[in-house]
Amino acid sequence: MSRKLSAAALAATAVAIASIGVAGATGLATCDSGSPDGWQPQEKLAAMLKEKGWEVRNIKVDGGCYEVYAIDDKGERAEAYFHPVTLERVETARE
Repeated sequence: MSRKLSAAALAATAVAIASIGVAGATGLATCDSGSPDGWQPQEKLAAMLKEKGWEVRNIKVDGGCYEVYAIDDKGERAEAYFHPVTLERVETARE
């Protein structure tokens, strides 16, 4: 009986952990970006933005997109999303 219970508890934990990844996304932008193996490096995006006058503070993955926190070329705080394969800016639900 305890083995069945342990297996059920393990399965429930796996489902909960998997749903955290989905629930952790903000929903502001989503990218159909495929496997991360095909993504361009975050460093390339940071360099591209630096050339445009941005000061990149942090890049993370959200909704299959790169989410960038930076100071833009106007000196303002920016939160922007970029497609990880093309590095093109992705419009968000706020925009």
